[in-house]
Amino acid sequence: MNWKLLRSEYLFREPWLTVRRDTCETPSGVLVPEYYVLEYPDWVNAMAVTDDGNVILVRQYRHPVGKVLLEIPGGVMDPEDASPEIAMRRELLEETGYAFDEMHFLGITSPNPSTHTNRVFMYLATGGKKIQEQQLDFNEEIDVEIVTIAELEARLAQNAFLQSLHCTCLFYGLMKWKELQSK
Repeated sequence: MNWKLLRSEYLFREPWLTVRRDTCETPSGVLVPEYYVLEYPDWVNAMAVTDDGNVILVRQYRHPVGKVLLEIPGGVMDPEDASPEIAMRRELLEETGYAFDEMHFLGITSPNPSTHTNRVFMYLATGGKKIQEQQLDFNEEIDVEIVTIAELEARLAQNAFLQSLHCTCLFYGLMKWKELQSK
């Protein structure tokens, strides 16, 4: 069922958005002359649990929707990050000031495989201890909020998280957390 790529043309290239137009042919010979693809770097996110069993959430303004959103820590993998786990540890430290004893890999998901090239690497970070103040990028303003597992579950039930990739990570993270607690 794989398509054959006949031609690719970049229409726009910037660090945060790259758009290309592909010409493809399906296995049955149908020509797809204009298939638009958005290229992004891979991302990471984590359900972050402190050493006393609470969850670290963040609030930040998201310009495309014009709202301050409740989210989990995460961000873009930088080219110098040696692995997704290292990128996640860096993001956690920068956004929250917390370092974590263990990182449990939860899986990989795609923001939108019909148009996006990137993946999201999801983690459950456990044993978090605050070791420094936040080190935010020039355009970031992030408030940290600590909640119990029960409060997190209630907020999920209330649909308090708009970011679908964060919801996915939280659901996998809660399953893994409960598995770890039952051992």
